[in-house]
Amino acid sequence: MLPNELSNIFRSKQKSYKMVLVLSLIDEYEENHNLVFPLNKIAERFLTYYRHHSSAENPVDAPPQREASSWNDYTLAQTKTLLKTPINALSSILEFNNDQQAITFKSSITNELNDKVIQELKEYALNELDSYNNQLTSNEIGAAFSLQNTLTEILNSYLHAKTQTFASHPLGVLFRQTIPEQLRKLPFIDDNYKIQGSIGQGNWANIPWIAIMDKRITGTTQQGQYIVYLFSEDMRNVYLTLAQGVTLPIKEWGRKEAYQYFEQKVTEMRDQLPLESMQKDDNIQLTTSGLGRDYQVSTVAYMRYDQGSIPNDEQLLADLENVMNNYKLYVDSLTQEPVEENEPTFEYEELGPLDPLTVSPRVEQIKAFIEQRGFHYPTGLIENLYLSLKTKPFVILAGVSGTGKTKLVKLFAEALGAIGSNHQFTLIPVRPDWSDPSDLLGYKDLSGAFRPGRLAEVLVDASQPENQHKPYFICLDEMNLARVEYYFSDLLSIIETQEWNNNRIVTSPLINQDSLRSEDQSIYGDLYLPDNVYLIGTVNMDETTHPFSKKVLDRANTIEFNYINLQQYPNDHRAEQQEVIVAENQFLRSEYLQLVDVYRDYSDLVHKTTEKLVKINHILEEIHAQVGFRIRDSICFYMVYNQRFQLLTEDEAFDLQLLQKILPRVQGSSLSVKRVLLQLMQGALGKSLVVNDLIEDASGLYQKWSSSQGEEDARHPQTGRKIAFMLRRLEEDGFTSYWLS
Repeated sequence: MLPNELSNIFRSKQKSYKMVLVLSLIDEYEENHNLVFPLNKIAERFLTYYRHHSSAENPVDAPPQREASSWNDYTLAQTKTLLKTPINALSSILEFNNDQQAITFKSSITNELNDKVIQELKEYALNELDSYNNQLTSNEIGAAFSLQNTLTEILNSYLHAKTQTFASHPLGVLFRQTIPEQLRKLPFIDDNYKIQGSIGQGNWANIPWIAIMDKRITGTTQQGQYIVYLFSEDMRNVYLTLAQGVTLPIKEWGRKEAYQYFEQKVTEMRDQLPLESMQKDDNIQLTTSGLGRDYQVSTVAYMRYDQGSIPNDEQLLADLENVMNNYKLYVDSLTQEPVEENEPTFEYEELGPLDPLTVSPRVEQIKAFIEQRGFHYPTGLIENLYLSLKTKPFVILAGVSGTGKTKLVKLFAEALGAIGSNHQFTLIPVRPDWSDPSDLLGYKDLSGAFRPGRLAEVLVDASQPENQHKPYFICLDEMNLARVEYYFSDLLSIIETQEWNNNRIVTSPLINQDSLRSEDQSIYGDLYLPDNVYLIGTVNMDETTHPFSKKVLDRANTIEFNYINLQQYPNDHRAEQQEVIVAENQFLRSEYLQLVDVYRDYSDLVHKTTEKLVKINHILEEIHAQVGFRIRDSICFYMVYNQRFQLLTEDEAFDLQLLQKILPRVQGSSLSVKRVLLQLMQGALGKSLVVNDLIEDASGLYQKWSSSQGEEDARHPQTGRKIAFMLRRLEEDGFTSYWLS
C-alpha cells in the first residue's frame, strides 16, 4: 500500500502533467537507480511521451496555448519551463535544486521508497493517466471549465463590461452561477463549503469577488474567515486570499477597534498555519480608495496573479488546494476547541441582498393595488414614496386638503400586508395642543406608573423578535397642527443615532429605563426606534398649521402633490383583482447609513451627485441655506437605490431630490432669494439665463409654466415648475416660500 503522502497526489488534476512527470521520474530511476533526477533528462522523457502519443494519434493534452501548435514544435527549453508547474503542484513530495538543476524526492518520501512502493506508485500514475486520457477521448476534458481562461476573461473584459447595462449581463451569470458550480466539482471542496460570487448589487462593483466559506464558521462575507478571489479595481491583478469579513465588525465596533481585532487575528493565523508559497504582508493593492486599508488589515495571506501572466489550470488548482488545506486546518482548530469567552461573534439575519430585479415588479403591483381601489396619484409618486422610505424611514406628504395624502399612506401599507387589524398600520391624528413628546411616547402618572402613548405601543410590538421581519407603518395625520419640533423632537434626534448592531439598525433609547418602575422596565425600558418602523406624516400648509424648521426638513423627504388632475375616473371594466403583497421588512429597510456603505460599489454615482450638490451649495450660500453632509448622504442614497432598482431615470430622480431636499430651504423677500431662485432655475432648465435681466421682472419666465410650456424642454421639470411658482409669489406678494399655497 502506498504511503499516505503518495496516495492522493493526483486527486486534483486539470492536465496530465503530474502523472507524466512521475512516470518520467520512475522510468529514469529504473534505468539508472538514482533518486537524483537531472532536469534535462526528465524533460526529454516528458516531451518524448507527448510527441510519441500525439504522433500515434492517441489522446493527449495539447501543448500550452500560444507556445506551439503541436508537441513536435515544442522545444526542450520550453519543456523545462513547463515542468515547473507539475513540480510545484507536487511540492508535497518533490524538491527542485536550482543549482544542480535536478529534481529529488523529499527526504521524508525517500525514506519510504523501495522497489515495491515505486512499482505501486507507477501503477497508480498509469491508472490515473489512462483514466484522464479516456476522458479526453470522450471530449469531457476538452470542453472542461478552465480557471485560467475564466480569470483571464474577467481581467480582460470587466472594465468594458462596466460601461454596459448591469442587469442580466453574462459576467453576472459567470460569477453567480458558472464559477461556483465548477468549483464545487473540485475533489477538495465538499458540502461544508458555500461558494458565492458577486459583481455588485444592482450596479457594477469596483472589486468583484468569488468567495469560498466553510459553513461551520461563517455563511456570509460580512464576517468570519474565508477564501476569496479579489479582483483589483484596475483589473491588473487578481488575488487568491485567505481573508476576513470586515463589514459587521466595523459596523459593530467602528474601524479603530475592528482593525485591532483584524490585526490580532492575522497574527494568530499566520503563527498557526504553514501558509506555504503565500505572501504574508499588507501589500495587497486592490483600490486607490480608502477601502484598500480594510483589505490590507484583514488579509491573512495571499497569492497574486497578474493580467497577461495567469498560471495554467494545473498551477491555479494546486494553489487553491494549498489555500484550502490551510483554511481547513484553521477551521478544524476552531471546531475542535471551545470558543474563548472573548472571541467575538456577530449574529446576523441571513436574508441575502435584496434582488434589484424584484423591486420594480413589486412597485408596479402596489400601484395596481391602489388604482383598483379607485385612487389615482401623479406619475412617479409611488416610486418616489418607496425610494424615500428606503432612504430614511421618515417621510412627509404635503399638499392641499383632499388630495388623498392619508389614503395614500393607508393604501401603500395595505398593499404590503400592513393593516390595522394586524397592528402593522397605525393612524395617529395629531392634536393642536401637543407640546412635548409625552403625547406620542407616554408619561408617568402620579403613582409613577408609565402610561404609554400610541407610538410607544407600536414600537414595543414591532420590536418583538417574531415581528422584526414585518414592516410597521405609522401615519401622523395633520402632523403640523402642533409644532413638530416640540412633540417630535425626541424622534428627530433619535433618528440620527441609527447604527448597525448584529445586522440590524438600532438607535439610542427613546425612554431611559432607569426612570421607570421595575414592572415597566421590562416592557418600555430602553425602548428604541426599530428598523421595521416607518413614520409618514401628512401636512396641510394653511393658516391653521405651523411651518417646518430646517431640523425637520433635513431629516425627511418632503413629497408635495398640489397639482391635481380631476379628470381621472375609475376604470369601467373589471380588471383582475390585485392581491396584497405580504412584504418582508427587507423590501423597505435602509441598507445604507453612512456614505462609506455605498462608496465602494457606487463611487462614480456618489461623485457625480456630490459635484452637482457642490454647485448648488455655491448658489445657496448667498442666502445661507446651503446643505450639509446629512442631506448630501441622503440624496446619494436615494440616487443609488434608484439606480439599483431602475424605477426612475437619473434626471427624474435628481429632479425629485431637488424638489424635496433643496427648495424647501429657500424662503424670504430679498433680491438675494430671487437671484438664488433664478440660478436654480438655470439648472432645472439645463440652459443659461440672463439673470441680471430677470431680477427686475421674471414674469416672462414663470408665466410659461402656467400653461406647462416650460416643462417641455426642462431637464428637471418638477423643480422648474416649483421655482416658477415661488418666483411668481415673490413678485406678487413680496415674499416667497416653498410652502405658500
